[in-house]
Amino acid sequence: MKSKKMIIATMVFGMAVTGSAGVYAGTNLQKISAYLNHSIGFKVNGAAYTPVDNNGKKLAPITYNDTTYLPVRAMADALKVPVTFDPSTNQVVLGSGAGTTTPGNGSAVTLAAVQYSAAQKEAITKAFSAFQGFETAYAPLQMTSGDSFQKVAGGSDGVRFLFSHMSVDISPRDYAYEYDGTTVKLSTGAAGKWYTPSDIPMLTFKLDDRYVTLSSPDKTLSKAQLEQVAASVAKLSK
Repeated sequence: MKSKKMIIATMVFGMAVTGSAGVYAGTNLQKISAYLNHSIGFKVNGAAYTPVDNNGKKLAPITYNDTTYLPVRAMADALKVPVTFDPSTNQVVLGSGAGTTTPGNGSAVTLAAVQYSAAQKEAITKAFSAFQGFETAYAPLQMTSGDSFQKVAGGSDGVRFLFSHMSVDISPRDYAYEYDGTTVKLSTGAAGKWYTPSDIPMLTFKLDDRYVTLSSPDKTLSKAQLEQVAASVAKLSK
């Protein structure tokens, strides 16, 4: 596989064209004749990889004039590089901005500590205490920069942490086994599984005697960002 820099260079064009078609049609777009190339396979860090969209649908590279263009978001997630699109400047933004970054597998994700208040810690502890044998409180200790903790709620099958751009569920049950998905290794060494039961990708991994599931309901956070946050879930200190 080509170097990450070369891959990213070709990815940018692919996303810039597909992401802006509705706005810039007739002005900045050029009509071409290209091919979906289903014969190309992928390996990421030695493991087979299949790029998919947010709905889990398989994506194929596009070949045009002897150059292959890759789906930018899927490949950025595989390489653990955050990617966003700024419509105001019509720019694809790869990697994080300025600030403290947490490296891992070539990624650079800006994280911030979650500062739980005394009242919030009490609510978290109370939510876990409702489950016999599951009383030890766990919580995400970091979030992506710019996100904010909203509330915690106990349900019939676990405890849910709601952030502005993220949901973290901690349960004694594993609901991921019912779905096909892609296995990933977190920076902690834990094995996680990405799967898409509806239209929101979810990441589940086992932590001690429980299962943790992360997702971004508003699709703001990338898989790389959620994987970095997942590594911060731990016992909550009093």
